[in-house]
Amino acid sequence: MEFDDDEEPPISFTAEATEALKDAILAEKLEPGMGLRVGVRGGGCAGFSYVLDFTGAKPNDFLMKLGDVNVYLDPMSAMHLEGTTIDYVTSLMGMGFKFINPNAKKTCGCGSSFG
Repeated sequence: MEFDDDEEPPISFTAEATEALKDAILAEKLEPGMGLRVGVRGGGCAGFSYVLDFTGAKPNDFLMKLGDVNVYLDPMSAMHLEGTTIDYVTSLMGMGFKFINPNAKKTCGCGSSFG
């Protein structure tokens, strides 16, 4: 399901995250129809873990277009990620994608799980 023009997608990407994603896609040499899956799964030290993976679409996925990049989001993950911004940060501790999730009541020190 693709979001209508008047619908607000549940997640957004900063300019830094968008550029890092495009760089990663070029490096991975993805096949046509592949895109970024953004999701959550049970587990992690706070209850849920964030998931980023290059994959194709699955039935019932929401489809977001980030320029010419397909972003896939399953309905369950969309519920937990509503209003989330994905950023790309570089610091002394390393670099990577950072989820800024207003729904997270608790997070862990690693930044990759929430509850």
